[in-house]
Amino acid sequence: MTAGYELAQVNIGRMLAPLDSPAMRDFVDNLDEVNAAAEAAEGFVWRLVDEEGDNATGFRFYGDEWLIVNMSVWTSAEALRAYVYGPAHRPFLQRRREWFEHLAEAITALWWVPAGERPTVEEAEKRLTLLREKGPTIEAFTMKDSFANPEA
Repeated sequence: MTAGYELAQVNIGRMLAPLDSPAMRDFVDNLDEVNAAAEAAEGFVWRLVDEEGDNATGFRFYGDEWLIVNMSVWTSAEALRAYVYGPAHRPFLQRRREWFEHLAEAITALWWVPAGERPTVEEAEKRLTLLREKGPTIEAFTMKDSFANPEA
């Protein structure tokens, strides 16, 4: 990966129950462990956190109180893929239907940002909307249909 760009990602989930409910307990109880694994992963750059630097569960997406958001920045698509499908995260990815609705529309979008730039929730909403409306483009794409960084 060229030093000029990093890979931003957003993914959302529509909760099946409130975060403080017994149905969401395993999800919430493992957030610190999963986030720590991301931060320790090779290629990790940044993740969205609240004002206390804890997690991002207080942020909402599209103004919907049932949608929670995860955003992060990575050095490359390979680094992100290694974490997402790696041993620390994959077991929780496989359990996502226990905690989140299946949504027919795209829930994850990737895009390149200049190194050092940190995306906002508002920008992520625009990128995911763009992906949903136009399909994968250099402005918003998926891991399956990805685009090389602009300097490649």
